[in-house]
Parts: sequence; C-alpha cells; structure tokens
Amino acid sequence: MSWFRHPIAAGFAALVAAIVAASTFAVVPETEQVVVLRFEQPVGQPINQYRRGEVFGSTGAGLIARIPFVDRLVWISKRVLDVDYDNQQVLSEDQEPLEVDAYARFRIVDPLKAVTSTGNSGLTEERVTSALQPLLGTSIRNELGNQSFQTLLTPERDRVMDNIQARLQRLASQYGVEIVDVRIKHADLPAGSPLDSALKRMATARQQQAITIRAQGQKDAQIIRAQADAEAARIYATSFSKDAEFYDFYRAMQSYRTTFGADGNPQNPAAGTSIILSPGNSYLRQFEGRAGK
Repeated sequence: MSWFRHPIAAGFAALVAAIVAASTFAVVPETEQVVVLRFEQPVGQPINQYRRGEVFGSTGAGLIARIPFVDRLVWISKRVLDVDYDNQQVLSEDQEPLEVDAYARFRIVDPLKAVTSTGNSGLTEERVTSALQPLLGTSIRNELGNQSFQTLLTPERDRVMDNIQARLQRLASQYGVEIVDVRIKHADLPAGSPLDSALKRMATARQQQAITIRAQGQKDAQIIRAQADAEAARIYATSFSKDAEFYDFYRAMQSYRTTFGADGNPQNPAAGTSIILSPGNSYLRQFEGRAGK
C-alpha cells in the first residue's frame, strides 16, 4: 500500500480533496436564499428564493454544487429584518416640530435585485438596511408634512402609518424588499413652550367646538319644539272640526284638573287651594250636563 509508505502525501491529498469538496458543495438551509456569483456576476436564478406561502421541505433548500474557486455564494436571510428611525425631528402640516421614533420591518424577496443593487457584496442585508434608513425618513417626513399633530392623537394614526408603508414600498422596491410593517412608536412635541402653546391651542379649539355643538343642539331643540307645537295645533284643530262639543268638554276637563289639583301632583301650585265660585259661574258649566245648556 503506497499510501501507507507516504503518509504525508496521503494527508496532503486528503486535505486538498476536502478543500475542493468544501469549495464545490454547500448546504442551503430553509431559512436562507443564495445568489451565485461567477467572476462577480450573477449566474442563473437565486437558490431557495423566498415565495409567499411556501411550505418548508419543498422550497429548493438542500445540497448544491458550484465551480470551486470560481463561484462565490452570497447568503441572504429569509427572515423579517428591522430598520429604525430613532428620535428624529419632523415638521407637521401645522408646522409643529415633532420628535418621531419609528421603525419598519421588511423582508428581502428578490435576492438577485438586492445583491446587484448593493454592489454584489457579501454584506447585502447590512447594505439594504442602511439604504432603507434614509428612505424611511423621507417617507415619514413627506407623510407627516401633510398631517396635523392632532391626527396622530386619533385613530387616524393607523391610516398615517399605512400611507408611510405605501410610500416606503415604492421607494424600496429597487432593493428587492417587501415592507411588512411600519410603526410609529411615538411622535411628541418637544418639551417647553412649543408643547405648552400647542396644548393651549388644542384646548381653545375644543372649547370652540363645544360651543358650536351646544348652539346647534339648542337650534335643533327649538325646531323640534316648534314642529311639535304645530303638530299639536293641527291635531286640536282636526278634533275641533270633527266634534266641537266633545273638544270643548275635553279642554274643560283638562282645565279642571290643573285648577283643582285633581292630578295629585305636589308640584302643582293649585293643589290644596280652596276656590269659591257661584253655582252659576260659566266656568262650571260642564258640571251642569247637557240639560243645563
């Protein structure tokens, strides 16, 4: 056995074989996608590229082969990545300086575009994240510049974040990424006089709004009462035209109840009051019956 006679040569051959094998074969896990570069130019389609709704086990992951010492693999994660926008000042539509703290979540869905747009380097994820930071800032400034500070204190805040996400997606498509979410952690006025003056303006605006609502309520109440009185007068007129004698009797009974406190209402000033009338008083004519008329 010549190999046993030359163990150093055998070991060197085994080392070379291991190096060649390591440079030829690679295992792509389910969570990674790979772009193959040959002489720093992309070759073929990305391996195990992200696809929405993909099922693990049928994604293209596994053992791959390449030309050793010629092809280079660029590894790109399929996971969701973050880009931050920390405590930057932005002007709102009403020219209020806001201190905004936000972040965006994204995923690289086109690894070939991501690699070529960032210079075919092995730091694709870091370079994409760095490129997205100013784009996120631009999207936030452009959107908040069209919104008032009060909008960020209402449920409209969600709509604002959706608009920022849409703006950022249009800008970030050049890097082969999908914007998963954008969140504003806080957007506050700087402490001091700007904050105090803004709070005063907000309080004044709410007071004016309350005055307007009360005035409108009073107006509506007057209209409703006038309509009710008109409807009551119409009903009374209709009743009188149908049976004037009964209508006269009904109105007299209502007057007696109010005058003599017959309803037992303690709030009625006439309750418990003695009234002396002559038997022939016309006010008591309804007590005489039909024979007395």
